[in-house]
Amino acid sequence: MKLYHGSNTAGIHILEPRLADHDRPYVYLTTIDVVSAFYICNALEKPYYWFPYGFNENNVPIYHELYPNAFKEISQNRKGYLYEVDAKESQIIPFKNIPCARLGTEPLEVVDFIEISDAYAYFIECVDNGKLEIGKFEDKSEKELENWYKMILGVIQEKNMKDTPNCSYAEFVKNKFPFIWDDYINNNSKHFG
Repeated sequence: MKLYHGSNTAGIHILEPRLADHDRPYVYLTTIDVVSAFYICNALEKPYYWFPYGFNENNVPIYHELYPNAFKEISQNRKGYLYEVDAKESQIIPFKNIPCARLGTEPLEVVDFIEISDAYAYFIECVDNGKLEIGKFEDKSEKELENWYKMILGVIQEKNMKDTPNCSYAEFVKNKFPFIWDDYINNNSKHFG
């Protein structure tokens, strides 16, 4: 099965499982090249991730902007690599809740790669080719944004970020969504019904 892995590291020949925020080390892979490119431009420091995306009815990825110009801010001038592997079913497992994602359970040999000098330019080319949609912030309804904000609140509650207020995810939320952080700290639901 042809799978993709996005990275900022050049010259990878073998993708080794790494520990992220799961129970054991994995190689994070996708069946869709543009989705793997999101990992080139993570707005947060590991082990946290910021990729607000979903899929349209034709299974085309949609990156959702949750504040003005978010997509350009996160991806412009970001460099990286898309690595391709040919994995056997015995080397991967599905990733819950993300149909295109797979978890590599053992080292995987890279069979090809492309270098991306500017992720934003790459993504715009993908938009032009119908491989990606950008859900602009200004086009979102209040209800859509509220649903995303509830998810963000759920993450910081689940991770109990009152105990780690200086981690990259908490800092990002405090900077981009201070009202969510305030609701969390003050234990109220002023913004979320």
